[in-house]
Amino acid sequence: MAERDLDGWTIAFDLDGTLVETAADLIGTLNRMLAARGIAQMPVEAAQHLVGHGALALLRHGFQEAGAVWEDAQAPALLQEFLDDYLANIAVHSQPYEGVVETLDRLAARGAILCVATNKRTDLSVALIEALGLGRHFAVVCGPDRVSARKPDGAHVREAVQMAGGDPTRSIMVGDGAPDVQAAKNAGVPCVVVTFGYTPIPAAELGGDVLIDRFAELEAAVGRLIAAQ
Repeated sequence: MAERDLDGWTIAFDLDGTLVETAADLIGTLNRMLAARGIAQMPVEAAQHLVGHGALALLRHGFQEAGAVWEDAQAPALLQEFLDDYLANIAVHSQPYEGVVETLDRLAARGAILCVATNKRTDLSVALIEALGLGRHFAVVCGPDRVSARKPDGAHVREAVQMAGGDPTRSIMVGDGAPDVQAAKNAGVPCVVVTFGYTPIPAAELGGDVLIDRFAELEAAVGRLIAAQ
């Protein structure tokens, strides 16, 4: 049996670009909406930097970058169209990054509380996590609608940790982008940055405490951060 040396520690994870490779399904929904309006679709690689700031931001910036007309008055209807399509296609191509399941199992066996703090709406996040069989790993999944303020506000991390039954002063954030790093800083917790996510800014320039190139490196990174406390 693994030593429970992480008892009392909580690890909060971003979702898109950190735990799960979701760009193909998100951009797929965007592209179906563009195609329905006679607008050229965007390659996933060219549009994946749009992921991580929430559906409305992805939709707005995606339309603008594709040359589509964007009117704020139409935003609610466009957002609902996006959400309906995405929910119906939420796990067509999306999959956990290599090493995610095994690493989450080991962290939990060592006593860590695991939770999700994502800018993806909670219902969509839960639907994705359950579709991929990851639900058993997390004490709570917190989209922006479950907290008082979304990332990069530190409240998102603090409140997610608290809802999971953890102590924000004994927690670590894991993410792939600027909102994750800034939220961690604002919450006063260290941040592990994965280099395989969707940030348009090089991961090394985000200001995280530790960089990892593979999810399997997370356990060692967590150990270093705890030892430095």
